[in-house]
Amino acid sequence: MSKKTVKDIDLEGKKVLVRCDFNVPMDEQKNITDNTRIVAALPTIKYLLENNCAIILCSHLGRPKGEFKPEFSLQPVAKELAKLLDKEIIMAKDVIGEDATSKAANLKQGEILLLENVRFHREETDNDAEFSKKLAGLAEVYVNDAFGAAHRAHASTAGVAAYLPAVSGFLIEKELKFLGNAISNPERPFVAILGGAKVSDKIGVIDSLLEKVDTLMIGGGMAYTFFKAQGYGVGDSICELDKLDLATELMAKAKEKGVKFMLPVDTKIGKEFKPDTESKIVPWTEIPDGWEGFDIGTKTIEMFSEELKNAKTVVWNGPVGLFEFDQFAIGTSSIAKVLSEIDATTIIGGGDSAAAVKKAGLEDKMTHISTGGGASLEFLEGKKLPGIECLLNK
Repeated sequence: MSKKTVKDIDLEGKKVLVRCDFNVPMDEQKNITDNTRIVAALPTIKYLLENNCAIILCSHLGRPKGEFKPEFSLQPVAKELAKLLDKEIIMAKDVIGEDATSKAANLKQGEILLLENVRFHREETDNDAEFSKKLAGLAEVYVNDAFGAAHRAHASTAGVAAYLPAVSGFLIEKELKFLGNAISNPERPFVAILGGAKVSDKIGVIDSLLEKVDTLMIGGGMAYTFFKAQGYGVGDSICELDKLDLATELMAKAKEKGVKFMLPVDTKIGKEFKPDTESKIVPWTEIPDGWEGFDIGTKTIEMFSEELKNAKTVVWNGPVGLFEFDQFAIGTSSIAKVLSEIDATTIIGGGDSAAAVKKAGLEDKMTHISTGGGASLEFLEGKKLPGIECLLNK
């Protein structure tokens, strides 16, 4: 961790702008259905309160595409924060408008102001310099604690750092510690499990991990592209025909690097894309036409589990099956269960894999669950994250 954190600068009594990731799921009544990301921001907020700061929080929510849409308001987040902190949260009606500006100007030490959704302005995603400057003008110090948005070069994640001393909060520090150690100094054997629908989403990550891991396991929809690349039929399974040569190259690279490249040996197939469809388990070489692969089979679960029992570091990104449907969630929940029982550093790379671990009720048994799916993928790929690059070096 070569970047400064809130502990590396004097914050006593300062007005601090904190970029959080409050992009939380809600139901139709605007009730927050999972407050993990809000809870993840609390250690930094509490530390700033202990240092008598006046705190201005900002975040995006959803994709309002640069215009005000009431369904994307952060009002429900303000209510949830007030409940979690047992403290009044002052809500601004805008981001850099009259209401936010006057409330920020009058904010006293120990008070918390939440700005409205930064993505109500197109200038946010454009990383507009003037917008960044006005946002930075509300405070004296900038703290980025939104790991889930750190791979975006937006005004509130990177732009403001040009105008204020910029440091990380505790969440980003924690993310970089676990993901960084896994990449640069893992205890071995080091196993990566990659799932999800498409090879194209994970090309860079597979390529990068083949330089570092001892074993790479492939599950989910992208496994069928690897099957097809070896000349086997995949029925109606998801398959990227334009990525067959690439799949072949990646398998060859694994061989050349001495990496154990594990694909499913059997697959659970279904007739239709619906929860109660007829299903059966077949060898990976025998997927019939008219059927679609939706999960890894029992033999694959056993094979993956045996391999994982010897691992000392595991990074998992992407479910190995269609975990939203219970009958095709068995592979993913079995992997989660094995990871909860082994003596290893287990890192779950956000997004759907984090949701799957939660669905299995095993989140407390993992070493670290990342709050950023896209950001953790890009970090594992070795890419520079703009929201972290912009922070002050130690």
